[in-house]
Amino acid sequence: MRRLLLACSIASLAGCNRSRQPDAYGTFEANEVVVSAQTSGQLLSFAPVEGAQLARGAIVGLVDTAQLALQREQIAATGEATRARTDEASQQIAVLEVQRAIALRAYERSKRLFSQRAATAQQLDQAERDYRVLIAQIAAAQAQRTSVTKDVKSGRARLAEIGETLGRSRVINPQTGTVLATFARAGEIVQAGTPLYRIANLDSLTLRAYISEQQLSAIKLGSRVQVNVDAGNGKTIPLAGRVDWISSKAEFTPTPVQTRDERADLVYAVKILVANQRGILKIGMPADISLSVASPT
Repeated sequence: MRRLLLACSIASLAGCNRSRQPDAYGTFEANEVVVSAQTSGQLLSFAPVEGAQLARGAIVGLVDTAQLALQREQIAATGEATRARTDEASQQIAVLEVQRAIALRAYERSKRLFSQRAATAQQLDQAERDYRVLIAQIAAAQAQRTSVTKDVKSGRARLAEIGETLGRSRVINPQTGTVLATFARAGEIVQAGTPLYRIANLDSLTLRAYISEQQLSAIKLGSRVQVNVDAGNGKTIPLAGRVDWISSKAEFTPTPVQTRDERADLVYAVKILVANQRGILKIGMPADISLSVASPT
């Protein structure tokens, strides 16, 4: 009889922990980021390990870029030679411009002398030919300088491209968080786009739950709700949550999710942001929510 009374007392206490039916159920998820290689080559170093905490902006890996460095040196040397050709073409044009000015004066003088019958037609033709040949030579030199200038610009663009690729050879962690999984090791050959590791900030998790149309009026963006997670032995841990997102369209209740209404009823997805200060929340952990919590003023 005493054992029966004790069992009833325990059952009564357990029932007090869930004095009311939850309004909705859901599971926790995090905003996970998959970090991939941005260039191809051998992974010389790779720091992430599962469970490690990484700071935003930390350099956590390096892809071999020896070939790119050699290409950069070669293009830089070629660029110096091309710029020298540009200077040479400019100097040549300057010399031809002086000769053209002299030839123009000679041509003008020959025309005056020819008009005065002091010069022959052959002399006039020769002066005109000298002048026009110099004009053609200047045009050719200018075209050559333009072509060389384009080569210089192309080399600079190629250097900038290689510099950007060299920058991408460093694997930079995009956000502060915990490494959830790694997909590569130092020494492996990776291609651009190869996943290296997955990371998420676990300081706060998002509870994705589903509510009925009748419950929509009870919440709004920013509303405070109570989130309950299982603590074992029939007990729950109450946590404060904030409604961060409400779906704008209804959907059929997903199979794994249970609500107070029938599965066939239309429901709305909501996301509730919950702080994970004590680290008790895990991705995929189930929880239920109570909507009857006052919204912040």
